[in-house]
Amino acid sequence: MLWLAVGLGGALGSLARHGVNVAVGRMAGQPVPYATVAVNIVGCACIGALAGAIAGGRLEMSPTARAFLLVGVLGGFTTFSSLGLDTLVLAQQGRAMTAAWNVAGQIGFGLLGVFGAYALVLKVS
Repeated sequence: MLWLAVGLGGALGSLARHGVNVAVGRMAGQPVPYATVAVNIVGCACIGALAGAIAGGRLEMSPTARAFLLVGVLGGFTTFSSLGLDTLVLAQQGRAMTAAWNVAGQIGFGLLGVFGAYALVLKVS
């Protein structure tokens, strides 16, 4: 059952990620690196909020539900492998400074999202 939950969650997360790629591509004219930035920051904030709610006792989840949401949905939605590929594409386009800021910005803001949302949810508990 656990594997099925992860697989179903991963499919849903991947579909959501593709939706963001399409939407950002339409709005910005190109998804690289904007869609990946949006997905990683939102995904990191979501996982931080969920972890904070669980740690603060505000949210109880079965192991299957946790695997579905954290590993499946959010794992399918956020992937730092896309960070690597986007950075490679930017570097290949001769946009080295944008590539460097892409890595620094996503990691920095992603970590801020996890730490900030975790602390915020714990504080509200």
